[in-house]
Amino acid sequence: MSVSEELRKQIISQMQGAVTLNLAFIGISNNIFAVLNEMGKVTPDELAVKTALDSGYLDRWCDAAFAFGLLYESDGKFSLTDLGRAFISDIPGTAMPFSVQSVLSAHMSERAATLMKTGERPGERVLAERKSILSLFGPMLEAMFSGIFEQQILPNVPVYKETDQSGGITVDLGCGNGWYLRKIIDRFSHLRGFGLDSFEENINQATEIAQRDGLSDRLKFMVGDIYHFSVSEPVNLIAMNRALHHVWDKKVEVFRILKEHLKTSGSAVIWEPNWPNNRSDLRDPMKRGMAFQNFVEHVMGNHFLRPEEIEDEFHRVGMKTEVYLFANGNEAVIVGKKV
Repeated sequence: MSVSEELRKQIISQMQGAVTLNLAFIGISNNIFAVLNEMGKVTPDELAVKTALDSGYLDRWCDAAFAFGLLYESDGKFSLTDLGRAFISDIPGTAMPFSVQSVLSAHMSERAATLMKTGERPGERVLAERKSILSLFGPMLEAMFSGIFEQQILPNVPVYKETDQSGGITVDLGCGNGWYLRKIIDRFSHLRGFGLDSFEENINQATEIAQRDGLSDRLKFMVGDIYHFSVSEPVNLIAMNRALHHVWDKKVEVFRILKEHLKTSGSAVIWEPNWPNNRSDLRDPMKRGMAFQNFVEHVMGNHFLRPEEIEDEFHRVGMKTEVYLFANGNEAVIVGKKV
């Protein structure tokens, strides 16, 4: 049976969409979109001087970005189209995460294709194999999830306000570039934050942003892992944002650590994708990405969880739980309180 012309056109369209995202990734990782937005119309040579990038690469990137609708061209000068402007990293609703995800997905797909032959699951280190991706990982997560956190989760999960009333320390395990803690202390004036992450790149970004924003007196970050951290006082709140599934194989130790570090009446807040009970739900366009991500998580030795699994572990260590669902049930926040 031959492939129909209609199906071929559909596949070609999808391929060209992927290429557009790949070209955008190059522009994002080299700050080209931001510079173009600042300069307006420029030649590739002028752009090379401003960005300190190779003019040969820039000349050919401009041609390709023009071909795929990211740039306009007039008299040898290039400027951003609306599509190109959408990938500027610091604008509201930026399309930057889709571009980073596209390249990260290609990297993880290539690794999975090879590893399927051996069954090897090399763990988190695969994320650091591409430096250009790792440097954008924190900003990608911030752009993807800070909106729902600030607009839906913070106002509707009472534990944050309750913690603010008692003051003290909030710890974020797997803090990335620190965006979660920045959002919390921006809303709640009595809290201080301590962030821990295993990637030095993330901690450097988090520290630099805190210094830039004048938050260094309330936010501290350091390289480390969940199994070896300490703070000088009892902790009011411990957060793990889309990180628990990375250490689920050691869940007994993890939940012991969570409970031991919390003061009485303190809370652990776990935010995870809500893996559906029914496989048929994965055909939902809003869940397809979760299905693919769960596949590549296998490379890192992980898998997505259901809220009831997390509740069971909280109950096992004697903590009370509450579950909150967001984004049409695709995101789950599970709060465990130490009593």
